[in-house]
This record gives sequence, structure tokens and C-alpha cells, in this order.
Amino acid sequence: MFYEPHMLESIKRLEATRSERMGQQFPRLTADEKAALLKGFHPDYKAGTMRELAVGPNAGDRVPHELADLLEGHSRIDPDAVDLSRADFDVDILVIGGGGAGTSAAILAHQRGAKVLLATKLRLGDANTMMAQGGIQAADKPNDSPAIHYLDVMGGGGFQNVPELVRALTKDAPSAMKWLEELGAMFDKQSDGTMVSIHGGGTSRRRMHSARDYSGAEIMRTLRDEFRNQKIQHLEFASAVELVLDTKGQCAGAILYDMETGEYRLVRAKVVVLATGGMGRLHVQRFPCTNHYGATADGLVIGYRAGARMVFMDAVQYHPTGVAYPEQIVGQLVTEKVRGLGPSWSTTRAGASSSTSRPGTRSPRRSSASATSGETGSGRTRGWSACGWIRR
Repeated sequence: MFYEPHMLESIKRLEATRSERMGQQFPRLTADEKAALLKGFHPDYKAGTMRELAVGPNAGDRVPHELADLLEGHSRIDPDAVDLSRADFDVDILVIGGGGAGTSAAILAHQRGAKVLLATKLRLGDANTMMAQGGIQAADKPNDSPAIHYLDVMGGGGFQNVPELVRALTKDAPSAMKWLEELGAMFDKQSDGTMVSIHGGGTSRRRMHSARDYSGAEIMRTLRDEFRNQKIQHLEFASAVELVLDTKGQCAGAILYDMETGEYRLVRAKVVVLATGGMGRLHVQRFPCTNHYGATADGLVIGYRAGARMVFMDAVQYHPTGVAYPEQIVGQLVTEKVRGLGPSWSTTRAGASSSTSRPGTRSPRRSSASATSGETGSGRTRGWSACGWIRR
């Protein structure tokens, strides 16, 4: 690979400090230090990047401009042009989204006897699940427990999390891992057959399980095979453009747009599951992103139009480590698994301390991302700087 002169100089300065950094230890940030780091450098706190919504259940709440434009936008269809008396599909459960969450929901509902239809705007499995690299966390070791996992998650979220959701996540994680393995997912194992586990961001115990560096692809492969073996009905290239409400204001189905024929299809359902993923591909604040191209906030928009109130709309997750060179892959994710192995990161700008490991590479993403943003966004460091990883 070709390196420009300033890059080669940066690499030399990094190599010169390697022996010094090998023995460095950094204490954890205090709560006040974390708060100051976030307010000073996290992109969510940058002035002028959000605005108050003018309409809908969250009117008055601050959200990124890129999302507000969609939430306040007009529907692409004319309600008077849709005949709601004639449904193209009539099912018990409509699952919108063909990633890990949606496919799992469809499998479990089908196994319990429900008539299921899954609709996805791309192909089954074209989702962020497929893109995930580092691993999946579950407290299944003798020195760990769902209660400890719960505390780690609450602390990582600054105790602003919804406790009931965190409790469900941490309590169900071991059984979810067991279910995936029983379906055929091949996670990394020790020679005695026990799961390999490493640290992740914000973990006090080693609880991240992986399948090499393609953990999400392995999970999605397993779920997709099971889904197809169960012969569950599904529609590909069928984007949900609006939810349908009954006379009581409850969700009763959705209108799908067939991207191959250009036709609209009405699905009547007793239950609708929204599993459409996030909004990374809106490129909030013009950040590069390695989300799947389908992550464009579709579910957030149609849910909001149907009256659903959103939570944490002023918070965007930023990944703290990515590729800066070459330009063709700018923003390519450097997986959390790398940070979980215990490296340190450093800056090579002239006159600076060789290491910026506080808050540390195992800190929650929002702290690590804030530190990275503070170092690079302030202009103190060039757009490209050598980064040295030291496994501890």
C-alpha cells in the first residue's frame, strides 16, 4: 500500500513510543468526567445539528435534521387512491423487516401456529445483522450473571436506559445464544467445547461471543436457513410505505410497495411487528457509515405517522474506530472485537502525550467515540494518524 510522507512520519513517531505505551495503565473515568467528555465532544451535543419536531407525537422534541426531514415529510401515496376494503394478504402477523430481529420473530411466531407474512424491502437477510463483525453478548460464564450484565448496560447508557428493556435483553441473552446454537450457528469454541468469550465495550466480564470476524453473517445464515426450511411466506423487494389503522386507531396492517412491479399491496394483519433497523444510511452530520444500505429509518417514519411516540430520538450511536485511509474505504468499521482484545490507542501529533487511552478502548462506545471526536475534530490531529494497537 502507498503511504504519503506525512503518514510514514506518523508511523515512525508511533513506533518510537511503543515500549513506553506497553506499560501504561489508565484509571476509569468518573461519572463527572464522562459527562464532561460527552458534552464537550460527542456529535449529539454539537450546536445546530438538531431541531424541534413541528408535528406528531414527539412535537417539540429535538431530533437530527436528517431524520426530522423524513418525519415531517408527506406520504408518497394518496390515501383516497387506496382501496382498504380489498386486502391482497390477510394474516395473523405481519413482520416488516428481514434482518435478524424480523426473521427471528417470524420463525418463533410460525412455530406457535400463527399465519405469518414477512415483508422486506430488499432480500431476506439484507440487513445490519449481516454486517455485524465483533460478536454478541450473553452472560453465560460462572463468574458472570444477567444481573452483572444488566448493571454494565445501565452504566454504559448513563442510566438513561429503559430498565424493563435492559432487563429483557440481559435476562434473555443466554437463552437466545442457546437457541441460535441449537439452530446451527457455529460460534468460536475452546478445545473443550466451551464458548470463547472476550471483552466488549463497557463490559466488566468477558461475555462477547463471536464467529471469527463474521459473527452477524453466521447468525443471519442460520436464521435464514431455518426460515426457509419452515417455508414461511415472505415478500422480497416489498417496502412498507404506510401502516393502516382501524376505526379504533389500532394498527391493522400495512401498505407495501412492490419495487419490481410498481404496484401497491394491502396487507391486513392482527399484529404488525416493526423490525426495520436503524437510520445509519441517513449519514447524520455527513458521517461515513458502514450500516447496510437498507438502514434508512423506514420503520421510524411509518410508525411515527401512525401515532407511535419515539424515545431517545436525540441520540445517535457513533462507532469510535474506523478506517481513514485509503479513501475508497473511508469509514469502514474497525470492529469492537479489536478493542475488546485489550489494545491501547494513541495519537502521534507533535508535542502530545503518546497515548490517549483514557477513556480506554473498552469503555462504552459513546465515551470512546467522544474521545476520538475530541482528538480529531478539534483540529489537533490530522485527518490521518497512525494508530497503534497493543494487546495487553
